[in-house]
Amino acid sequence: MGAADRKDGQPGAAGRAPAADRPGKVRNVVLVGHSGAGKTTLVEALALATGAVNRAGRVEDGGSVSDHDEIEQRQGRSVQLSLVPVGWDGIKINLLDTPGYADFVGELRAGLRAADAALFVVSAAQDGEGVGGPTRMVWDECAAVGMPRAVVVTHLESARAGFEETAAQVARELGGDDPDAVLPLYLPVHGPEGPDGHAPVTGLAGLLSRRVHDYSSGERTERDPEDGLLPRLAEARNRLIEGIIAESEDETLMDRYLGGEDVDVGTLVGDLERAVARGSFHPVLAAAPAAPHARQGLGTVELLELVTGGFPTPLERAVPPVTTPDGERRELACDPQGPLAAEVVKTTSDPYVGRLSLVRVFSGTLRPDDTVHVCGHGMEDRGHQDHDVDERVGALSSPFGRQQRPVPSAVAGDLVCVAKLAHAETGDTLSDKDHPLLMEPWQMPDPLLPVAIEAHSKADEDKLSQGLARLAAEDPTMRLEQNPATGQVVLWCLGEAHADVALERLRGRYGVQVDAVPYKVPLRETFGATATARGRHVKQSGGHGQFAICDIEVEPLPVGSGIEFVDKVVGGSVPRQFVPSVEKGVRAQAARGVAMGFPVVDIRVTLSDGKAHSVDSSDAAFQTAGALALREAAAGCRIDLLEPVDEVGVLVPDAYVGPVMNDLSSRRGRVLGTEPAGPGRTLVRADVPELEIGRYAVDLRSLSHGTGRFSRHYARHEPMPAALAARMRAREDA
Repeated sequence: MGAADRKDGQPGAAGRAPAADRPGKVRNVVLVGHSGAGKTTLVEALALATGAVNRAGRVEDGGSVSDHDEIEQRQGRSVQLSLVPVGWDGIKINLLDTPGYADFVGELRAGLRAADAALFVVSAAQDGEGVGGPTRMVWDECAAVGMPRAVVVTHLESARAGFEETAAQVARELGGDDPDAVLPLYLPVHGPEGPDGHAPVTGLAGLLSRRVHDYSSGERTERDPEDGLLPRLAEARNRLIEGIIAESEDETLMDRYLGGEDVDVGTLVGDLERAVARGSFHPVLAAAPAAPHARQGLGTVELLELVTGGFPTPLERAVPPVTTPDGERRELACDPQGPLAAEVVKTTSDPYVGRLSLVRVFSGTLRPDDTVHVCGHGMEDRGHQDHDVDERVGALSSPFGRQQRPVPSAVAGDLVCVAKLAHAETGDTLSDKDHPLLMEPWQMPDPLLPVAIEAHSKADEDKLSQGLARLAAEDPTMRLEQNPATGQVVLWCLGEAHADVALERLRGRYGVQVDAVPYKVPLRETFGATATARGRHVKQSGGHGQFAICDIEVEPLPVGSGIEFVDKVVGGSVPRQFVPSVEKGVRAQAARGVAMGFPVVDIRVTLSDGKAHSVDSSDAAFQTAGALALREAAAGCRIDLLEPVDEVGVLVPDAYVGPVMNDLSSRRGRVLGTEPAGPGRTLVRADVPELEIGRYAVDLRSLSHGTGRFSRHYARHEPMPAALAARMRAREDA
């Protein structure tokens, strides 16, 4: 496939990404791969090959296509989704570069939502890490929704690179039951060995065309293959042809081929492109964009030809499910003349233009100054309030590095940046104000790593609420919580790197200095035995005094019973109007705790006797006496700590079931059982104390090599082991 396979071997017209006036002129491609696989380098090489940047990687006004925000520059890795539009053969290609680190999987999912095809980038120099468990999981997710996929093997310039070994691993790991559906289109051609014994890659041999694309001179030229390459080429070519024919819609083609007929290359290319577009065949390409001798980027032209010729247009992909706000289903197509249905796939704040929304238009046409309806999904558990508002669309632009190039409109199938949508957040739907629509949200990973924060100063405290709201608008994978039991502000994140980026954005982008503090698990207290006590509140300081005495008995109840209050006063020793006052004082003290400041639960408090004064007794006095009585009862009784226990479900490949169960047991967990959860995967269910799984999001990733997922839900509070409770009391006393 590629120009040499179909045309005259010359690349198409290059330059700035053309304005897309119809969906057929758009290709939306998301780049997926392990951190360090070379996705960003490949995007920069594609921008160079199309003429969007010069040899130094600079755009027209001196900026760089790879300009990232300050966090990415400091950390040296991608932490957010970025869009780089380029043009090739009159086609606008929207390249969506995603982070490879697991903490930023939310950015990856946004890229998958915005794209119509996925390019999996695998490094030939990563010793198998490029086709690890996380990559296989994303591949399977794409397969489940029928997204077309291709693979590009990078870092061929590395001395440790082995294309054919990597391609074989890709077919084995990603091909599943059909490895012949994941096959190379090209084989690397090596030049003479250097002094270090390494033979650099100087070209690519097209398996269908049987021509070599030679980059050794610095420019891409064509020639016939050397005789020594022909046997290797023939073997790979035969396998590729059989793989293409197996996916052909012409059922006679295989019989003709096996009968000795020489199938026309044009027929093979046409069948290949159709199989790629419908997601049944996944070509493997080779690239060495950093090869020093290849000014155009070795393999970039071949990749661009695959994208424009084989990847589907937005017309060939179904629009996500759409409903009206009241739930009525609507069927939409990718039609620029249809009703407007667009989705915010990413939200950022630019220091110069304010909030920017990256929008995928699925139906209709979006224009500047249009008034649109913004529908939110109401993810209140993550700090996103539901909203239905009308907003005026600001300027439309196409991003390139740090530039924003104005565009007049965005047709169905295209991606565009919209300025100053004050209410729209990531995941929201933009539609006609008179006919509002709501798109079904894409799958969001559940953030399960808690990070408690405090404002650094009073000035920061005043800005914290606004900063957190803006952070939540940008990142729907983060959950904001004001914990009612502990009073802490908690950011629930996907991992430590995710948390670090969130805190750095609060400080750098929003000017809010915050401190991370230890996360408090909401413990509770209860009485370990029956106790009796008297609460005596008697004060005389001139005028009306304060007089209230109450006798209570406290007895423990089963877990989950809460607090019961029983009135057994006889003879009016505590007047009827003051009995509720005693109860109010008892409950208020229980909420404050009696030992370590945790709420008291699961007790029955019986008011048995007391004394009152005709003048000095009051509601406030008996509230105070009730509170004193509960404290006195606790002083002479064993107080037990109760800890929250979560129901935990851990989904892992079968190979990790044993280590996961052992790890859960070491965390004082009770494994309840296992059950199959699809091919090669098992769900482990357990009850685990919340104190033991604060960092489980990080630890499980390490234990399962990035392939495990888990869920957690509060189940109940249970008594804490005495030894652990004693250690906690000792730390508190210290």
